[in-house]
Amino acid sequence: MKMFMKTLLCFCFLLTTLCSPGLTQAKHLTIGGKNFTEQYILAEMAKLLLKQAGFEVTLKTGVGSTVLRRSLERGQVDLCFEYTGTAYTVYFKGKDRAVMTDPEKVFAVVKAADAQRGLVWLPRMEVNSTYTLLMPRQRAGDLGISTISELAGYVKGHPDALIFGMNAEFWGRPDGFRNLMKAYRFRVPSQNIKKMATGLTYTALKEGETDVSMGFSTDGRIAAWGFVELADDQKFFPVYNPAPVVRKEILERYPDIAQILLPLTRLSTKDMQALNKSVDVDKKSVHQTARDWLTSQGLIH
Repeated sequence: MKMFMKTLLCFCFLLTTLCSPGLTQAKHLTIGGKNFTEQYILAEMAKLLLKQAGFEVTLKTGVGSTVLRRSLERGQVDLCFEYTGTAYTVYFKGKDRAVMTDPEKVFAVVKAADAQRGLVWLPRMEVNSTYTLLMPRQRAGDLGISTISELAGYVKGHPDALIFGMNAEFWGRPDGFRNLMKAYRFRVPSQNIKKMATGLTYTALKEGETDVSMGFSTDGRIAAWGFVELADDQKFFPVYNPAPVVRKEILERYPDIAQILLPLTRLSTKDMQALNKSVDVDKKSVHQTARDWLTSQGLIH
């Protein structure tokens, strides 16, 4: 009987130990991401770093900014990479150009605003993934266009001459094309605007289906495909520094997330251009591109 009781006690102790939260509850995170290459890469990098640290990670990528934001607020994703300029202009309706064009000021504003909503901004990157307008270098040279002001002047004199390519989000967002036209005082006829998926805007420009395209300053196809960025001489576009944004309850549960993701602040705009080129031009997978960079930095084995 004593032996039976001793065995039973040992079994109960073992069962209690195995069922303790620290041992049986896996550290699981859902990382969200938007629908363009850079976002896929950043989400994959975070996944690899967190998995190495013992987390189980699910990716939910491929959506627009507003959908991703809603998913984060509702707890459908735990973490995502957001841009300071997007948060300031789109989510918080900010309009102060002195704030939106200053990396430190805009980061401080969005960080404080989201703290009231249970969202925590971790340290931002130096990468500036700002919007830009692109033209083929030869075409821009032939027309004498190097700035958005010069583009606006040309459109005023030749309203039907140029076809513009952009995604639906860029057309309507506060820091997008409709407000850009107001700021630069020009108007493109609706029939001269082609809306398409983000990635196709570059392809359409390369193949001559459009003359001007929206783009991101970190995109590797700009140099690889002979495009030129038109200078934003009126400083319309905000600063877009990416940073991990985490739900407060998740960060309190797993405070080590901040330290695990901190090395991503090493990424420069030049690094991001090279990473985007690796996927979009060299056709390497997002996973391999992310892994190669992290390995080169000694961050994963």
